[in-house]
Formats: sequence, structure tokens, C-alpha cells
Amino acid sequence: MPERAHTPPRNQREQLMELGLIGLGKMGGNMRERIRRAGHTVVGYDRNPDVSDVSSLRELVDSLQAPRVVWVMVPAGAATQSTVDELGELLEPGDVVVDGGNSRWTDDEKHAAELAEKGIGFVDCGVSGGVHGLANGYALMYGGEPEHVAKVQPVLDALKPEGDFGSVHAGKVGAGHFAKMVHNGIEYAMMQAYAEG
Repeated sequence: MPERAHTPPRNQREQLMELGLIGLGKMGGNMRERIRRAGHTVVGYDRNPDVSDVSSLRELVDSLQAPRVVWVMVPAGAATQSTVDELGELLEPGDVVVDGGNSRWTDDEKHAAELAEKGIGFVDCGVSGGVHGLANGYALMYGGEPEHVAKVQPVLDALKPEGDFGSVHAGKVGAGHFAKMVHNGIEYAMMQAYAEG
């Protein structure tokens, strides 16, 4: 079952929250651990039962108190779409879905509109940091309505590096993944330049 860290960091003690996290691979698994170290409760689901805290998305949703925040860390495209579709049937008005994968920003607009019809909020979040994010924190670029971002803020604060950097509310829905796309383009160009050099 979900674990809670023993001693939350100083300014997060009053803002502890529950999070559902879907996708516990190298990134998602380390994110779960970093969030737990900050004192939050994380209920994780993965198709691999060896790393999963629950056996289904329904069990994940049922184990969280409303209003719920569920963070999706699965491959972009069909896997994300089917997960968002299923969450749309399980969640309730006032809940929020966060897509932390590498989705196309235009897909974010579609997902936000689909969930909004059911009163469910949506935040897109580009996440950078790889396997080193557990120790160093993750660079976060997120988009969405301020009231939806506010519900996720304690977890965003737990994931980012220490200090006043590494995290930005880039704008409306889609802005987070758009910023991540630009980030990736710069990073890949630098790697190619290093290789050619």
C-alpha cells in the first residue's frame, strides 16, 4: 500500500496531499519515490504488478479522496488517450488529470476539452530529468487553468529542484508540452553538435 515519508520538508507540512500516479517505469517510479520523500501519499498503478500499489485504475481512483489528482506517465499517443478515456469514466467533477508524458500539445487541447465536459480539470506537464531526477529534481513545464494547477502545486513543488527555479507555469493547456518540445529540440541539437565536434 502507499507509503508516507516520515519527515516532510519544512514548508510542505501543511500542504500534504494524495496523488494517483499511472506508469511506474524509470521516470514514473522515481517520481513516485521523490513525491513520497516530500511527505505526500502516492498510490501508483502500472501494468507490471511487481511495482504497482493497486491492481486497476478503478482501485486507484477508489483509494483517493475527492477532489482527486491523477498523474499519467505513459507513452504518448494511444496509451495516453486510452488512459485519459478510462479516467474520464472513473473520475468525478472537481478532479484533475495531469499528463506528464511527451504528448503533442494539440492532444492536450483535445484531452482538456473531453474532460471539461465532465467537470474534470486537465494540466499538461513536460517533465525533464531522466533517471537523475530522483536526486536532483525535475525541470517542469506545465500548462492549464490556474485553479487546476493550484490543485497540483504541492506535487509540482515536490518534484522540482530545490530553490526558485526549475518549474514554470507556461500558460494555457498545451503550453507545457509545447515548451517541452522546444526544450527537446534544443537538447537534441546540442547533443548533435557535441557529436559532430
